Amino acid sequence: MLLLLLAYLGGVLTIVSPCILPVLPFVFSRAQAPFLRSGLPLLVGMALTFALVASLAAVGGGWVVAANQYGRWAALVLLALFGITLLWPSIADRLTRPLVALGARLSESTTGQVHPRIGASLMLGVATGLLWAPCAGPILGLILTGAALQGASLSSSLLLLAYAAGAATSMGAALLLGAKVFAAMKRSIGAGEGIRRVLGGAMLAGVGAIALGFDTGALAQLSVASTGGLEQHLVASLSASDPVEPARAGARPTGSNADALKLPDLGVAPTLDGATHWLNGGRPSPASLKGKVVLIDFWTYSCINCLRTLPFVKAWSQKYGPKGLVVIGVHAPEFAFERDVGNVQKALKDLGIEYSVALDNEFSIWRSYRNQYWPAHYFIDAKGHIRHRHFGEGGHAESERVIQQLLREAGASVVDGFAEPQGQGVQAAADEGAMRSSETYLGYERSVNFASAPAAARDTATEYTVPARIMLNEWGLSGRWNVGRDRATLDASPGRVVYRFQSRDLHLVLGPGSSGKPIRFRVLIDGKAPGDAHGADVKADGTGVVVRERLYQLVRQNGQVKERTFSIEFQDTGATAYAFTFG
Repeated sequence: MLLLLLAYLGGVLTIVSPCILPVLPFVFSRAQAPFLRSGLPLLVGMALTFALVASLAAVGGGWVVAANQYGRWAALVLLALFGITLLWPSIADRLTRPLVALGARLSESTTGQVHPRIGASLMLGVATGLLWAPCAGPILGLILTGAALQGASLSSSLLLLAYAAGAATSMGAALLLGAKVFAAMKRSIGAGEGIRRVLGGAMLAGVGAIALGFDTGALAQLSVASTGGLEQHLVASLSASDPVEPARAGARPTGSNADALKLPDLGVAPTLDGATHWLNGGRPSPASLKGKVVLIDFWTYSCINCLRTLPFVKAWSQKYGPKGLVVIGVHAPEFAFERDVGNVQKALKDLGIEYSVALDNEFSIWRSYRNQYWPAHYFIDAKGHIRHRHFGEGGHAESERVIQQLLREAGASVVDGFAEPQGQGVQAAADEGAMRSSETYLGYERSVNFASAPAAARDTATEYTVPARIMLNEWGLSGRWNVGRDRATLDASPGRVVYRFQSRDLHLVLGPGSSGKPIRFRVLIDGKAPGDAHGADVKADGTGVVVRERLYQLVRQNGQVKERTFSIEFQDTGATAYAFTFG
């Protein structure tokens, strides 16, 4: 229910997204007509079309996205015709005669009588929905990502419908407000005909804006309201107040460390079938797991939260392995390069992981556990039942208590006390108190706060410039870049990425591009070499090399943490940047 509410509120906020502005004239064009016969069908058509297109895009692959582009142009033609009919009524009469006749015939074939305006408004809503589908913020991005990972499901469709319903609600409010404004104007100056013509002109202007890409381009630079920021704040506030968050709901200490925990039985653990590959010794046999306590760790090697949790998982494996604990990693990739077996093998070696790891490239195990998080821990008792779950970082002492309790239930002798590993480099614990920047993606699918000019052009090499001054948590590109769905690739060197941040650590997921050749770079902080503030993958003079796809620690500040401007300049073409993370 919380996720449905979050999706609905995210949809409501769509009304302040800059890319929705060109769509508003189409909505207001029905403001003078009765709401139930005109406005409501428009909103229903818009919401259903959007939910359908988004659902198909989430589970159907790239062909649906391409098909939607053709649908957008068809919708533009249709909406242009609507605008022309508002400007010239005589053309409207000629164009609508076949539609009225068709509507009459359709009405006769149904049980009820439908006013012709309903069909026209519904058609207008369908066209508007095709244009509106790409207008999305972080909440919709999370829904679509979850749908892609989980596959087609009722829950994904419900979330998308909730998002669409929220947007339709805010649109409906604007429509009703517009109707009152039009009514007042008609009473005072009888300007109905002029209003209709203004709306027609506005509709054609909106069509032109969308056709030229201004719906996601210039308007993003002119917007005074960032729906992305509002939605990110909404996600954070609601997540923090969730009373049934599984990471908090499993084990509750009832006294000293020696007291037994009250661990619920969450059902038989799913199998580990579906892995595309097994590393570090292969898949554990059923016989080897019989009577053992098992910890399933869902992770991926470029996830900073996963990396900061690894020291504890490795420590538990070493400490409690002789007592009967078996740790199994399930590597579920976020980015395409994390699907490569060689990349994961190298990461296991670099990270010192020795327990068995399943490559879950098709997310089969992920779906069988109904998982939604990186990292996620599932604690399974000696009888094969899940007894506790923990999602995200933190809660390490509680998790270790659970391991101790399950081992005691299995008959092992376990002493109290907790492992206290000291993570190094990117595995070091975050400085939460000083951190005011959050994960930021460079690909257009989940990007927010992009400050460069022009606005990000999708899948097209474009020359970008960064403004002289950017605000906290804004970022930009300088040079010729190609912004893809989940990454930005340097098309011609040199090129820079700039970010205004506040945190102790700054990380960036980077890759050398399709050529695989090393990429040289230089990092600056406030225009100077980082010195003592350099990260593990950067020298004091700011120089470094990208040799393979992974997360790179570029900044590790000492002393007071404050707002700083980070810049990384790549000296070789092909550099690929995916996402910023902080600590």
